[in-house]
Amino acid sequence: MPDYGLYLVMGPDVADPPALAVAAAAGGVGIVQWRDKSAGTADQVAAVRALVGAVPVPVLVNDRADVAVAAGAAGVHVGHGDLTPAEARQIVGPDAIVGLTVHSLAEAEAADGAPIDYASVGGVFETTSKHNPQPPIGIHGFVEIAARLRAGRPGLPVIAIAGITAERARALAMAGADGIAVMSAITCAADPGEAAAALLRAMLDGAA
Repeated sequence: MPDYGLYLVMGPDVADPPALAVAAAAGGVGIVQWRDKSAGTADQVAAVRALVGAVPVPVLVNDRADVAVAAGAAGVHVGHGDLTPAEARQIVGPDAIVGLTVHSLAEAEAADGAPIDYASVGGVFETTSKHNPQPPIGIHGFVEIAARLRAGRPGLPVIAIAGITAERARALAMAGADGIAVMSAITCAADPGEAAAALLRAMLDGAA
């Protein structure tokens, strides 16, 4: 099973994505997601191939299952308005990773039976990395949604996303999060590897 404990989401705003991903993986990131909502298919395939060739951890592609297959990525992550998990699974195949973003209890209920390998729940806190039309759900909301997901799929890895710092990572681990997904906490850090290591230490502290 992939290591979902520390999950990095990154995109074309990063100056040197492969180098940053390598540093983050050295610091403890266990999975990397490439998220680019504007580039053309060829550019996305090239970017993802570069990541796949650089890092020793699984690389996923946001939404674009076709890009994931063409670039040799480990799988795809989908959310509201993207392919459904079943559609994504048809494209990437039975052995690839398929992840799903869940914002609410209603979406958690709708995920029952979906062919997913993990769920990303949020946004938990305010974030400047991505526009979220819904208000933050907070740790209490995360706990409720995670419980509903696990009721339908016992053992499903559930990770938290949005606005997560080391202090919040510790609290989320204490609340039962299997992992955290971050963007700017690593991509904007002076030392991405150390930032990743600090987040992972916080998760491990909270889970202890």
